[in-house]
Formats: sequence, C-alpha cells, structure tokens
Amino acid sequence: MKAAYLEIITLVERLHRQCLEVVKAELERRGIRDLNNVQALILYNIGNEELSVGELTQRGYYLGSNVSYNVKKMVENGYLIQERSPHDRRSFHVRASEKGTVICNGIGHLFDRHAELLSNDQLSEETLAEANKALRRLQQFWSTSSHYSTRSINAA
Repeated sequence: MKAAYLEIITLVERLHRQCLEVVKAELERRGIRDLNNVQALILYNIGNEELSVGELTQRGYYLGSNVSYNVKKMVENGYLIQERSPHDRRSFHVRASEKGTVICNGIGHLFDRHAELLSNDQLSEETLAEANKALRRLQQFWSTSSHYSTRSINAA
C-alpha cells in the first residue's frame, strides 16, 4: 500500500509539471512571451467569472504562494482587469480582459484537442472518472487534519 501511495504522490506532481510544460509549449507556439504557463492556467480557470484574489486560491485555481505577483503581472500585461470590490474597498476583483479571454479560449481548445485524442482508444471516459474518484478521495483524506499531526512526525 505504501509503495502505491508514494507512487501516486509522485505521479500527481509529475503530471502537474508536464501539464504546465504543455501549456508553455502552446504559449510559445502562439508567440506569447509576456505570460507564463501558470498565469495562462489561472486565466483558463477564471474563464468568464469575476473573482477576488483570495477566491483564486480558495477555489484551487492557483496553488502557489505568490498569487498577488501573478495577478499584478497579468494586469500590467493586459490579460486581467482588476477593480476594487464595491462591497469591501480593501479587496480587489479580477476578470479576464479581451486579451485574457483569447488565451482562456485557446487553452480551452488545447484541452478539447487533448480530450478528443485521449478518447481515441487511449483512455476511456470511465477510466478517467475512476481516476478522478480516487484522487478526490485522496484529496479528502489529506484535507482531514486528523490524519496528520506533529505527534506522528515526532514519534518517528
């Protein structure tokens, strides 16, 4: 069990990095130099929504610690529009600009092509659904704080 558990952790990390490389290659193919792969995925996840910067991390649209930096760069480069929240003047909302929507749609088309290629005898929808189910259970396991504690680390 431990070997399978450690393998899935490694695979998830590797898959995330490979996905970022695929997005990076798509940006390079399009000649886009003022946006990185992480920022492109943020735009894709924002889609047509208007979100606070905090919601980007709460919803899992950004996993790093420097979301403010990435938002600032996307605003500076014209991919995001940032406005003060009308309800809480301390927070800001962001949405994709026209330029950002083009990127969002382009990444969406890339993922559409990938899904189509995968469905051509690579992986079935059922197989992917089972993988998603297992990964969601692992996420739920990790999000339950009772499963990890300093006691178990200190006991080792």
